[in-house]
Amino acid sequence: MLPERANSASGDELAVPMAWLYAEYVAEEVLRQAELMQPMSLEFRAGRDALALTAFLSGGAQLSGAGVVSQLEHWCDLTAAAGPWHSWCSRRLQCLDREERALGHTSPDLPFARAAWRRLVETELLSADEDYDDTWAGADVDEHRPATVWTPAWQLGLPLASLALQMF
Repeated sequence: MLPERANSASGDELAVPMAWLYAEYVAEEVLRQAELMQPMSLEFRAGRDALALTAFLSGGAQLSGAGVVSQLEHWCDLTAAAGPWHSWCSRRLQCLDREERALGHTSPDLPFARAAWRRLVETELLSADEDYDDTWAGADVDEHRPATVWTPAWQLGLPLASLALQMF
């Protein structure tokens, strides 16, 4: 089945999101090699989306295999715990949206990046509550089950992506 529109002037090329697919592939390979989470888990998917967005939005998704290695340090900086990753992604996506409107054509990659961003921001996952203080909890506390809290997926995926990059 052919797409409704193509991304070339002649109209004979398929609109394939190659930059996004490459970013997602690189992210998945980095996370699989780190073996930090089961590949089918929601945490793994959050990490893959966070790392794929980092690669795509930093322009690293258009590089060859050797170019990815040179980008690893940059991606480590972007995914660092104290870094402004969330606001950086938001600004980069807005910038790409403006460029797309100004040029008057749609990138086949951007809808996939937007969807990943929405999943990371809108999905919440249950995680350990590191700020929980059981001093006043009394006898009802189950010492074998840590306190949990709902957390946006990007807040779990980003540290996973960062750790995987450091191990790569």
